[in-house]
Amino acid sequence: MIPNTNYENLKDSYLFYHISQKTKAYLEAHPGAKLYRMGIGDVSLPLCSAVIRALHEAVEDQAAAETFHGYMPECGDPQLRSAIAGYYRSRGVALEDGEVFVSSGASDELGDLLDLFGNNKTVLILEPAYPAYVDANVMAGNRIVTLAAGMENGFLPMPDETVCADVIYLCSPNNPTGAAYNRSQLKEWVDYARRIDAVILFDAAYEAFIEEDQIPHSIFEIEGAKECAIEVCSLSKTAGFTGTRCGYTVIPKALERGGRNLNQMWVRNRTTKTNGVSYLIQKGAAAVFTKEGQSQIRENIRIYKQNAACLMEALDELGIWYCGGKNAPYVWLKCPDGMGSWKFFDLLLEKIQVVGTPGEGFGACGEGYFRFSTFGSAADTKEAARRLKKMYQES
Repeated sequence: MIPNTNYENLKDSYLFYHISQKTKAYLEAHPGAKLYRMGIGDVSLPLCSAVIRALHEAVEDQAAAETFHGYMPECGDPQLRSAIAGYYRSRGVALEDGEVFVSSGASDELGDLLDLFGNNKTVLILEPAYPAYVDANVMAGNRIVTLAAGMENGFLPMPDETVCADVIYLCSPNNPTGAAYNRSQLKEWVDYARRIDAVILFDAAYEAFIEEDQIPHSIFEIEGAKECAIEVCSLSKTAGFTGTRCGYTVIPKALERGGRNLNQMWVRNRTTKTNGVSYLIQKGAAAVFTKEGQSQIRENIRIYKQNAACLMEALDELGIWYCGGKNAPYVWLKCPDGMGSWKFFDLLLEKIQVVGTPGEGFGACGEGYFRFSTFGSAADTKEAARRLKKMYQES
């Protein structure tokens, strides 16, 4: 038996594993040192009280025969699917409950959804990009075409009519750059996808951080998107579920390719390959979409956005170019003095004990850029910003 040889085409190590190894080595060489971590996008604030209460209630439910839950519906608890569809309706997007699928998170889904398209497909990925987009398609044996972003287009590349693809990955607000498409720009992508008969996989993991009205929270706010797009979202950053794991996918019933309905195909996939997300997790997730839950997660998001403002203020003072931060929990900056991104990583780690993410890890056009996550504590973010300013103001 020969295993999947596509794995031989993967890079030697995953970006965040490489970062963790470098920080581990630093701490071993400097026992007791404190690091200011703004690299991996993991949250630091706890789950909100509405979610915690719902989780406790779910545990109690499992302790009594009358309220015990075993296997959950593979496509999601009906109440949670309805709550998510209601959340979309509150933003003017009409969805049926049956178009919503509950998952264990966006990263899982963005790989699993490739089942819908079969093998040997051409996939368009906008770089810099979340590394999992690339790796999942390398493992699947798909042909990857990249479209480079840069300062000249504000890291928001537009369709290239000379490129034809079966699947298009879009992430807005973007990870890693924090840049976000406005309505007219997204309409161009939707129209392009329909012209070439492609399906857009739209990663909306950071939609809750949007504060500008001209930035859509969902691709389904755009006319025609229900005929060409699948949207994947997560509660990881929105509600602090990085360690709790829950997300959702929207596949419109109007989405068809080759005479086949992708919503029905995904129902078949989920009922074959999963036993559903656990009752406890879905009970907690449902609390996110209550009035109380929405109010509480907004407060946590406000704190993370204050962190972004703190970092942006420091970069403004230093005259360093950046994008993101305003509608996203990431700030993407140009490394000073033409420095390479890993060299800048090493400089920050050694000189001021600040950990970020080298842009090169998100694709070749990320070289020379750097990402700060705003999910750290307020105190650590302020101290990191202070150290960054001091390092450059004294140099």
